[in-house]
Amino acid sequence: MTALTDLGTYSGTSAGFDPAVFRSVFRRHAAGVAVITAAGDRPVGFTATSLTSVSAEPPLLSFGISTGSSSWPTLAEAPFVGVHVLGEHQEALAATFARSGADRFGPATGWREGPHGVPLLDGVSAWLVCRVLARIPAGDHRIVVAQALAGDPTGPGGPLLYHQGGFNGLRH
Repeated sequence: MTALTDLGTYSGTSAGFDPAVFRSVFRRHAAGVAVITAAGDRPVGFTATSLTSVSAEPPLLSFGISTGSSSWPTLAEAPFVGVHVLGEHQEALAATFARSGADRFGPATGWREGPHGVPLLDGVSAWLVCRVLARIPAGDHRIVVAQALAGDPTGPGGPLLYHQGGFNGLRH
């Protein structure tokens, strides 16, 4: 087995593996939906399904972002980020932050400035403000590791999930 020392250049045994098959497999994987925000010259944000809890002590999380994302230039420099767990009532918000060219912080989006100047979205199920600790190269993405500094888990709604190319609530 080959050691993973540089994920940005690792090719291993996947050479020639069809990226469409890879994407199809992950469409079958239901994932929670979050929006990541950051302050810059103007606020930026994007929809993420790669949010992962890393550690409870200290409270660390990670998420992936494409280096081709319009949010990447700001996220590449931002010392703090907002992490918003979306509720099943927020499909439209998830779609807005996922759509290229959308006015993500326009009049239709309720938000306020939170701790450390981070844009915080209104009506989310839960939010965190985090200090960015690392940006790790991983192919055409960066894995961002951040430490939670503040948060609120008391917002409305059950979880919003992404599955088979669409947003869905959790059915009981």
